[in-house]
Amino acid sequence: MRTRILVAALAVALLLAGCSSGGTRDDGRITLRFQSLAWQEESVEATEELVEEWNAAHPDIRVEYVQGSWDSVHDQLLTSFEGGEAPDIIHDASDDLADFAYGGYLADLTDLLPERLKSDIPPRGWETVTFGDGVYGVPFLQEPRVLVANATWLKESGVRVPTPGAPWSWDEFRRVTKRLGGDGKYGVAWPLKEPVSATLNLSLSAGGRLFHRGDDGRVTVRFEEGDEVVPRTVHEQVNTDRSASPTTLGSGGSDTLPGFFAGKYAMVPLGFSYRQQIVQQAPEGFDWQVLPAPAGAGGLTQGVSPQTLSVAEDCPHKKEAVAFLDFLLRPENMVRLALGDWMLPTGSRALADPALHTAEHGWATGTALAAHLRPAPAQTVRGYPEWKDKVATPALQEYYSGAIGLDELRERLEEDGNLVLARYQR
Repeated sequence: MRTRILVAALAVALLLAGCSSGGTRDDGRITLRFQSLAWQEESVEATEELVEEWNAAHPDIRVEYVQGSWDSVHDQLLTSFEGGEAPDIIHDASDDLADFAYGGYLADLTDLLPERLKSDIPPRGWETVTFGDGVYGVPFLQEPRVLVANATWLKESGVRVPTPGAPWSWDEFRRVTKRLGGDGKYGVAWPLKEPVSATLNLSLSAGGRLFHRGDDGRVTVRFEEGDEVVPRTVHEQVNTDRSASPTTLGSGGSDTLPGFFAGKYAMVPLGFSYRQQIVQQAPEGFDWQVLPAPAGAGGLTQGVSPQTLSVAEDCPHKKEAVAFLDFLLRPENMVRLALGDWMLPTGSRALADPALHTAEHGWATGTALAAHLRPAPAQTVRGYPEWKDKVATPALQEYYSGAIGLDELRERLEEDGNLVLARYQR
């Protein structure tokens, strides 16, 4: 009996050791667990190669690559934090960090980050990971929303083709899509299965902000004139002009690509990284191009939630974890990660790399938009995930489909939304 108890106790101890955050082995070697959310083949390959290069150069500080998933990262991290099993180095997005930062799950990196890294990323990047007086991550990849267009269709129609220097206004964009649609085809297909971030981030171009922080630090939702422009444009394209496909409103970005290639839609608003899928999937001879999203009172400004790298508060080797981040985000390495993910680096030196300024596949258009990217409106709002899931997503989906009007949309975003946020601000 005693033997069985000892064996069982040893098994439990080994299990806990295997699940715990990084630690130090008997031989003195440190192991850090790095949970990466890279998912495209090129980005996974680039990340794994960099981990291998670090391990080869740092035999006493080994980084263990752990594959995570964007689909479940918030709930998975919350469970691992509460169970004391979080990875040491955490890949996430900045709009998912607020509750973790305020909850004490992430390490404040203010005094740990090297000056090189702090000075290379512009202040607007650091704003996305600053909560209260602390810095709880490093923003490293970002992507603007762009219009991916059927170049042949646009050329034959004779419409003015926008550039970052002379973009369409939201009104002109609506007129163009109306001109391009007809005969069972549509000027645009909006993939709005997840409508909130697209709506809020593009609304910055029209002067919208939606979330307003008072002198007491409390956040309230106010759906004002600038916030109306983007949702009203989409609503009118779908329900009045019939220039936008109603069937793609419940689709993800990838779901629209077969119809785009088949000539059903002239344009699709997508994140910049979708270009990789287009290159891989487009039929031979399909001519496409990247256009800037429309501009409004705020110009080309749009919100962005960069991908981030954080260190768990429970990590026993924070300095070593930050040293790995510094290596991973050297300018030349940041370029490798950006090319692998078909996104833009946040670092100024990496963004200047010639490989990111070519006309091929619209890289130059994307880099021209980088200076206009600002922290997403919901960046520091506690309770945003619940507000998004329970209030904003269903309200916007119903408005875009024509089930409710603008006044009801405003009422639900403000009244229902403020009730949700109030619970996080007591």
